[in-house]
Amino acid sequence: MKKIHLNKSILKGFTLIELLVVISIIGILIGLSVFGLQGARESSRDARRKSDLEMIRSGLEIYKADCDVYPTTISTTLIGDGSVSSCEASNTYIQTIPSDPLSPESSYIYSSDGVSYRICATLEQTPSPAVDTTGCGSCTTACNYKVTNP
Repeated sequence: MKKIHLNKSILKGFTLIELLVVISIIGILIGLSVFGLQGARESSRDARRKSDLEMIRSGLEIYKADCDVYPTTISTTLIGDGSVSSCEASNTYIQTIPSDPLSPESSYIYSSDGVSYRICATLEQTPSPAVDTTGCGSCTTACNYKVTNP
């Protein structure tokens, strides 16, 4: 019987330790990227909140120009109330009032006395410098962003 000798240089592969090191590095990179993406998601939702509040502000200012007062409440749309000739009920100022990206857990708070208004929201990333949220009604402890009439 003939003996077969294998040349050790022909047998190539990874050792168990090398595989464990590579798997550990991949795991660390995946873990870091998950945390990085979470911050990007929060930042994106905060940008949407700010944009929504500015869009509502624009609609309110146009409403005020036509109706001479700010609405005391807003629901799903902002339309004229017919109180003056320029404030016809057929005027649509905001087709659909936007809602918070995390609705229904979080929402925008609107309050007005007809002369001024406040729209408050809760940003996920605390703004710097801190925003004075007085007058935000039931949202005073959680809200950290406020838009008021100019």
